[in-house]
Amino acid sequence: MEFDQFLGFLVFMSIFTLGFWLMIFVLTYVVPIWVIGGIKEMFADKKKAKKSKN
Repeated sequence: MEFDQFLGFLVFMSIFTLGFWLMIFVLTYVVPIWVIGGIKEMFADKKKAKKSKN
């Protein structure tokens, strides 16, 4: 294996690994915050609609 091939392999593995960890971060931190925020907003809308009805 020549040095150019090895360097290309290292660049590929670096990009692949960064993408993998970014995906793990998004799935474990961003998506749950998004879902919890949506649920809170849904309950707030229901509470507001119930309050304006009475």
